[in-house]
Amino acid sequence: MMPGSVLWFARHEARLAWRDWLSMITGGRRERLRRVVVAIVIFAIFMHFVAYWMVGRYADATLDASMLMTLSTSILLSWLLMVSQAMESMTRAFYSRSDLDLILASPVKANRLFAIRIATVALAVAAMAIPLAAPFIDILVAFGGTRWLGAYGLIVAMGAAAAALAVGFTVALFRLIGPKRTRLVAQVIAAVIGAAFVIGLQVAAILSYGTISRTTIMQSRAVLANVPDIDSIVWWPARAAMGDWTALAGVLAASLALLFAAIALVAPRFGEYAVAAAGAGAATVSQGRQSSFKQTSPRSALRHKEWMLLRRDPWLVSQTFMQMLYLIPPAMLLWRSFDDGNGAYNLLVPVLVMAAGQLAGGLAWLAISGEDAPDLVATAPVPASFVLRAKVEAVLGVIVVVFAPLLLVLALASPWHALVSAAGILIATTAATAIQLWFRSQAKRSQFRRRQVSSRIATFSEAFSSIGWAAASAVAAVSLVLAVAPALIAAVVVAGAWAMSPRTAAA
Repeated sequence: MMPGSVLWFARHEARLAWRDWLSMITGGRRERLRRVVVAIVIFAIFMHFVAYWMVGRYADATLDASMLMTLSTSILLSWLLMVSQAMESMTRAFYSRSDLDLILASPVKANRLFAIRIATVALAVAAMAIPLAAPFIDILVAFGGTRWLGAYGLIVAMGAAAAALAVGFTVALFRLIGPKRTRLVAQVIAAVIGAAFVIGLQVAAILSYGTISRTTIMQSRAVLANVPDIDSIVWWPARAAMGDWTALAGVLAASLALLFAAIALVAPRFGEYAVAAAGAGAATVSQGRQSSFKQTSPRSALRHKEWMLLRRDPWLVSQTFMQMLYLIPPAMLLWRSFDDGNGAYNLLVPVLVMAAGQLAGGLAWLAISGEDAPDLVATAPVPASFVLRAKVEAVLGVIVVVFAPLLLVLALASPWHALVSAAGILIATTAATAIQLWFRSQAKRSQFRRRQVSSRIATFSEAFSSIGWAAASAVAAVSLVLAVAPALIAAVVVAGAWAMSPRTAAA
C-alpha cells in the first residue's frame, strides 16, 4: 500500500479509531480485553431477549400509517443521537487532535487525510449504532423475514447524513461566532440534539394528554389523521428499513451525496479551521478587569476553584447540561398537574432523585478523581480532610442550585412529595459522592467520558445506588413502611461498594 494514498490514510485513521475505542472500553489496560469481550457477548445475548420482548410483535407488520409513524419516530430519534455523536467527534477532531503540524509539514496532500478523517467520523458513528441496533434487527429478520435487512443499510445512510450535517453545522459556527466560541456552542448543541426530540415529544404529550409517555402523542388520532400519504417521500427511511429496496437506494444515494458534498467543501479548508481552533485553544485570557485577592478560608477557595473549573470547561458543561435537560419533562409535568390532584407527583419523585444521583456522581468524579493539580493541592497548608470536605461541598452546592427551584415549586403543590424528594436527593447525592470517594484514582478531567472504565465496580455501584434510592423514594411517597425494603437494598449496594473499595480491601 503506497504511503500517502487514500487507502493508506484510511488504514491510519481506522487504526487510530480502533485504538481510541479499545482504550475507552479497557481503561488503557489490555489485560481487561478478554473480560470485556465476554461481557459484550453476554450483553448481546441479553439484548436479543429484550429486543424480542420489545419488537417481536412488529416483525409481521404491514405498511400502514400507524406502523410508519412508530418506525419513523424511532429512526428520527436514533438519527438525532447519531448527529449528536458526530458533532462531538467533529469538535474533537478540530480541537483535540495533536497531529496538525505533522500533517501540514508532510510531503503529501493534506486534503486527502482531512477527507478521510471526515469520512471516518461517518463510519465510526454507523459502527457504533450497528451493534446497538443489531439485536432488534436480528429479531425482526428471524420472525419477519429478510426484508428487515434493509435496516442495516439504513444505518449506514443515517451515519453518512449525520456526519455531513455535523461537519456543515460546525463549519457554519466557525464562520458565525468564531473558533473560540464554537467549541462550547457546538458541544452544548450536540448535547441538546441528543435529547431534544425525546424531551420535545414528552413535553408535547404532557401538555396534550397529561402523561410523560412520548408514544401516546405519536399514536394519537390527531397525529395519524394529519400524516402524509403512505407513498410520500417522508416515509422513505421507514420503508427502507422494512425492505423497500427502491426507498433504501434513494436514502443511501441522498445521504452519500450529502457526505461527499460536505467533504468536497470542507476538506480543502480543514487545516485552516484546525489551525484557528488550535489558536483559540492556546490563546491567553484577554486582559479585563483585574480583581485583587480576597481573604477567604481554604475551603471557600477550593469550592470556588471547583465551580470555576466546571464553568470554564465547555465539554464538561455540555455533559452536565445534558443531564439537566432531562429535568424539563418532570418540571412540565409538575406545572401541568399543579391543581390536578392525580398521581403525577409520585412520578416526579424518582425522576428527580435519579437525576440528582447521576449528576452528583459525575461532579464528584471531576472534583475528587479529576484533579489536574493534585500535587499543588496536596502541598497546600491545610489538612487533607479540609480538601475533601471542600470538594464534597462544591458538589453539593451545584446539586442545590439545580434542584432547589424544582423542590420549591413542588413544595407549593405537595409539601409531602417535596420532603420525600429532598430526602431522596440528599441520600442519593451523598451515596454517589461517597462511592466516588472510596474508588478515587488520579486521572485527568479530559478523561471524563472514559471514567466508567476506571472501575467497573464503582460504575455499577453508583448506577444501582441511584436506581435503588429513586425506587425507595417513589415508594416512600406512597408508604413509608413499604419503602423500607427498597431502601435496605440500596443501602446494601452502598455498603457492598464500601466493602469492595480498594482502600477498605487494603486495610
